[in-house]
Amino acid sequence: QVQLVESGGGLVQAGGSLRLSCATSGGTFNSLAMGWFRQAPGKEREFVAAINWSGGNTFYAASGKGRFTISRDTPKNTMYLQMNSLKPEDTAVYYCAAQRTTLAAGVTARDYEYWGQGTQVTVSS
Repeated sequence: QVQLVESGGGLVQAGGSLRLSCATSGGTFNSLAMGWFRQAPGKEREFVAAINWSGGNTFYAASGKGRFTISRDTPKNTMYLQMNSLKPEDTAVYYCAAQRTTLAAGVTARDYEYWGQGTQVTVSS
């Protein structure tokens, strides 16, 4: 059973940066494609970014392209989301997710089998 634990959320002013981490255990890290999703109050969970098992391919939602960077560190079994130039509309609970595949990482929530508990990101204006 793969377990995911997010950290790094918090309160930041608009224009600031945060780095989210997703620590993984209970599975073979380099057989997992991984992604970040977010959910704001009253809204559906939405795709943010994804990375394939090797880290060689990344995908971004339009909302974060050019501002967010997804990466993974295999020795640490950890995935990251570096978020720069944050905007108030980035405020949401951010979730990391994993799927057992060596194919391309999914960009929809239903593609993923495992989920973390979420970490709150609040961007003040």
